[in-house]
Amino acid sequence: TQFKNADSWVILSDIEQRIKAKIEAIGTPLKDWDIQINYGIKTGFNDAFIIDGKKRAELIAQDPKSEEIIRPILRGRDIKRYGYEFADLYIITTFPSLKIDIESYPAVKQHLLSFGYDRLKQTGDKGARKKTNNKWFETQDSISYWEDFYKQKIMYSEIVKEPQFYLDNKGEFFAEATTFIMTGSNLDYLYNLLHSKIITYFFKTFYAGGGLGVDGYRYKKAFLERLPIPQIKSKVEFKTNDEIERYISLAYNLTEEEIELITKK
Repeated sequence: TQFKNADSWVILSDIEQRIKAKIEAIGTPLKDWDIQINYGIKTGFNDAFIIDGKKRAELIAQDPKSEEIIRPILRGRDIKRYGYEFADLYIITTFPSLKIDIESYPAVKQHLLSFGYDRLKQTGDKGARKKTNNKWFETQDSISYWEDFYKQKIMYSEIVKEPQFYLDNKGEFFAEATTFIMTGSNLDYLYNLLHSKIITYFFKTFYAGGGLGVDGYRYKKAFLERLPIPQIKSKVEFKTNDEIERYISLAYNLTEEEIELITKK
């Protein structure tokens, strides 16, 4: 049977059809969970807005108030399976939705101006950032969901070769444009299931769109929101990966034949 997987056509075997029907009957698409998925921050000019630890220390030394609008950031490439590698990078959080008065942050203002007002302005002129209603010192996107960065969240990159999710329990990191964030309820549960071999097979086979060859596949928001996950009925604690896979097999009523097919992929 042929079916449309995101933007490409896929031919499924009989057993794959049965698996797909089963998981869609049992699971609930993530778009119907109490979660929100948001893009990371698009600045329109990362060279100015993303700084290293040395520049951060310099700006805070010039004006301690600078620290209020500088936050650690993770890029897609920094997020690993169950963790991250911090690259000592920080973002200047002059989001339009915060309505920041740049005059209150003179050191940050001078840093940004060092890149040139004409390069920073958001007019769409040649050599400037694209046209928006935002001010020259603000990021390109409004980031109305900025409070979510301070919450418990799952962070992940879009293009991967294997599932790579990081659970930021303390709301420590902000996310750069190549990173997505998921906030809401039951994040610990989802975090464990999204790393599993079985759920990864479901996503790649039925929801992820066309493969990207050696580059892997995409956790595009629209694709991930279609993934059916069994609703959590009671508090579940997993000690090992095997426990997670067993839990998922039982939740979806997978047969031994179906499990064998999945685990061989």
